[in-house]
Order: sequence, then structure tokens, then C-alpha cells
Amino acid sequence: MGEITNSQEYQSFRSTVPLRTIIVDDDDSKKWSLYDAGPKSVRCPLVCFPPASGSADVFFKQILPLTAQGYRVIAVDYPIYWTLQEFTEGFRKLLDSLNLDKVHLFGASLGGFLAQKFAEHTYKSPRVHSMILCNSFIDTNIFQQTQSAHSFWMLPALVLKKMVMGNFDKGIVDSGIADSIDFMVDKLDNLGQQELASRLTINCQNAYIEPQKLNLVEVTVMDVFDECALSQAVKDEMYKCYPNAKRAHLKTGGNFPYLSRSEEVNIHIQIHLRTFLKSRFSAREELPSETPSINPEPSTSKTEPATASAGDGD
Repeated sequence: MGEITNSQEYQSFRSTVPLRTIIVDDDDSKKWSLYDAGPKSVRCPLVCFPPASGSADVFFKQILPLTAQGYRVIAVDYPIYWTLQEFTEGFRKLLDSLNLDKVHLFGASLGGFLAQKFAEHTYKSPRVHSMILCNSFIDTNIFQQTQSAHSFWMLPALVLKKMVMGNFDKGIVDSGIADSIDFMVDKLDNLGQQELASRLTINCQNAYIEPQKLNLVEVTVMDVFDECALSQAVKDEMYKCYPNAKRAHLKTGGNFPYLSRSEEVNIHIQIHLRTFLKSRFSAREELPSETPSINPEPSTSKTEPATASAGDGD
């Protein structure tokens, strides 16, 4: 096991935040697993979707610090779903079972795509108040596997894992990024064949985002300037899709900045969520003694309003 798995912080998380299992579909084998931490009085929490290779606990570095400040954070693992329609319907039922009308979503890679598809799926009766999209994308064609996605279900787990690990950084990286990769490899090893095959099927089947359905959702696009699985062209397409989004740029962080640069990521999350403080869509319980003028600012990265026009990046 790697440094993160053995760390006191991770062990503290696993011993203090219980993992819940909820079934919302008619099929009892389809189980949602989730960590629900922070004050239950918060009715519009931050919900985190992991990447294809991860599980709900990859967000433990967000859950512990943010809930300590009064935020409610829910990190989820979804069941074996083979289509986006299954996922979006399943997550809607999960929110109903948790009595949550609206949520803020933080999605990483595939998790970010699923967040967008759920917001799109429910746009006529909105369930998503805002989104933070971390190293994510708007079109599955970037993976160039839409023709073969339907056959993933029959591939051995070893082949599927090699497909995922091909996107992990193989160069020389700092210890924080190296530790995050090791941790995600551990998470990947724990995924069963069907679980991983279903995630990769959703990740690669032909689908794209319809931005006109997401005009009312406040968005922060979070990405890194160093090496990651997404090309600059893919990032530029995200900027075009959300021209009015805030941009949270991290100088470094690799594929998993929520692990390798968690303090910076958490600052950007708070900057995103502070817009909704003192409203019914606040993700944080209001503290009697808090000073409204306190505004966290990142020290080594920046959040800025988008300035790109639709023609930028061509």
C-alpha cells in the first residue's frame, strides 16, 4: 500500500466517517455506496463523483477539512450501470431517498462528465445548482473508442486496468503527484471486472454535452497546467462550452489534484461555494460567530472569471 493509504489522515477518515449503502433500484444488486459527512441540516450539499478508476474515498482530503468548517460533503460510488440513462435515473432516485432537492456537484474526469449529464437530464426540473468540473471533458469521442465501447463487458479485468493506467503519468513527478498515482492504482486494483467495464463503457460510448441546457447552472472549470490525461484541445472545448464559467487553474497537480494538491483544490471549492452562503442553497451550516468578510484566496493558484470567447483555442 502507498503513502496515502497508510497516512494518519486516511486512517482517521476511514475510522470516523461511515460508509453507507443505499439501494434505490428494483434490482437489489445495484448498490450506491457513499460517505455523507457534515451537518445533515444542510439541504444543498456538495456531492462528489470519482473518476473511472476511483472510489468515493478518493475525496477524503475534501471531506475532512470541509466538514470541519461546517460544509456537508457526500462522496458517492455508483452501481454497475451500463448507460448514461441508467446512471442519471439512479442518481435522481438516490437524491430523492436522501430528501435532497438540489445539490452542488464536484466531478473528476468521468465524474465531471456524469455531473454534466445529470444536470442536463434534469434541466427542466433542475436538481443541480452548481458544478465544479475537475480535469473533465464534454465529448466522449476524445477517447476514440466509441466503436469498441460495447465490447468492454467481455474484456478481462487486467486488459481494462491497462487501458486506464495508460493515462497515468509515467514521467518524473513530485512526491505529491506520485503518491496520488499510487493511491489511485490501489483503488483501481480494488475494482471488479464488471464494475470497471461498466464505467469504461459509459466513459467511451458516444455521448456529448448540450450546453444550451445548462445555462442556469453556475460552473467552475478546474484544471492543471502540468501533464495530465487531457490535451489542451480538450480543455479548450470545455472553455468554449462554458464561456461564463469561473476558471480554477492549478499550476501543478497531475490527473488527481484533489489528492496531490488538496489544499489548493479545497480553497477553490470554497470560493465556488461562497456565492451561495446565507441562501437556501448554501452547502455550509451558518456559524453564529463567523465573520462574513472572510474570503479565502488561493496562494499558489488562481480562480478567475472566464474571458474566452467562442473562438478562443481554435
